[in-house]
Amino acid sequence: MKKAALNFSRIFVGVLFIFSGLIKANDPLGFGYKLQEYFEVFHMPFLSGMATGIAILLCVFEIVLGALLLFGFWRKQVTTGLLVVIIFFTFLTFVSAAFKVVTSCGCFGDAIPLTPWQSFSKDLVLLAMIVYLFKNRDRINPVTNDARWQSGLFAIVLTFSLMFSQFTYSRLPILDFLPYKVGASLPELMKIPAGAKPDEYLIMYNMKNKETGETKVMSDKDYLKTEIWKDENWEIVGEPESKLIKKGYEPKIKDLQITDASGTDYTKELIENPYYNLVIVAYNLKDANEEGMAKLNAVALNATEQFNIRSVLLTSSSAQNADEYSKRMKLFSEIFYADAVPLKSMVRANPGILLLKNGVVINKWHYNNVPSFDELAEKYFAK
Repeated sequence: MKKAALNFSRIFVGVLFIFSGLIKANDPLGFGYKLQEYFEVFHMPFLSGMATGIAILLCVFEIVLGALLLFGFWRKQVTTGLLVVIIFFTFLTFVSAAFKVVTSCGCFGDAIPLTPWQSFSKDLVLLAMIVYLFKNRDRINPVTNDARWQSGLFAIVLTFSLMFSQFTYSRLPILDFLPYKVGASLPELMKIPAGAKPDEYLIMYNMKNKETGETKVMSDKDYLKTEIWKDENWEIVGEPESKLIKKGYEPKIKDLQITDASGTDYTKELIENPYYNLVIVAYNLKDANEEGMAKLNAVALNATEQFNIRSVLLTSSSAQNADEYSKRMKLFSEIFYADAVPLKSMVRANPGILLLKNGVVINKWHYNNVPSFDELAEKYFAK
């Protein structure tokens, strides 16, 4: 039984760490955005610029630790490393859950979104298993005792995890779990179906008794039901507050609003364009790769001149900065504005480009691997 429990814990923890590391390494930029949230919560903004690099290192660390645990190599160092990691993650998820500072821990990226309390519960289970493995580390048997094989397998796992993370960072996630993935219909994902229930709220009143000084909080329903409003001794203090009591239907895309510099809404016009249109996304023009932007600008210019393809640039930068940037880079595309959050979800690149038609994401590319204009024309525009 002890051997079975040890093997189960070892396999479960090892596989879960590898899976968690690979899921996040599939989208290191997205994991980096999540780390930036934690850095803001813990007042460490100086780390934000290194968030993606830290994210890649954490992914590699998870994959390597999980693999070494399965191999049974260097059991003391590996179980110690696992224990340190899980204690750190358990602390983070507890802070997120208890103080509601980060709504999703990002443990499994966007593939399996977990609530803070679900993440904390998962980490408690892992903590118990890893403590058990740590206490029984001397009973973990390696698959081989040959030092050359151990070093070779370690090198293979380390190299693979580093190369995989670098590939997805410099291209795009291999598996896209975000709403703006290829094939998605953006107008459909923004709709609320007929008959879907909206969020349910209660209006909460802060009540105070003029004579006794007693205070209490009650909902608008109780306020009317008890007819406390007829009692002149009770008065409402301050402004009523809205309290969510039941979550209703939530569309997968709920925060996308595209405007021009004057604030006019162009969301519907742009995403429901029945023809091919190119959407360049650069959530932050200050940090956008200029060589990449020049490449996308050339594609947009040729597409418009030869096939009358509309091209726009979406950014969350200010209108003044965008205008200065456009003049300096000699940008051809029309410039529109949206919040950084949906822009980061559209394409994991700064800049990146989407090809839309009738609101459907036909394809999208990182600036590092955008096809040439001739390739785009042959595959899409000339048909």
